[in-house]
Amino acid sequence: MLSAEFISLLVCPENRTPLKQADEELVARLNAQVGAGQLKNRGGQVLSKRLDGALVRGDGQIAYPIIDEIPVLLIDEGIPLDQI
Repeated sequence: MLSAEFISLLVCPENRTPLKQADEELVARLNAQVGAGQLKNRGGQVLSKRLDGALVRGDGQIAYPIIDEIPVLLIDEGIPLDQI
């Protein structure tokens, strides 16, 4: 699990806005979409691995996955939240 102090240092790689940890409900919804083979990242790839968590951009439009306890902060790996 990522510490609150560490998360407070992280920003969106696209627009440099702060990120916040996604709540359990959002992570469950994302993982349900992963299980159904319906969740795509900004690069167009279908995600196949369950998320340990996610970091949500301040505007609530994009989530960056946390996989194997590692935040994946690449623009193309961001998950548009309008698809859930």
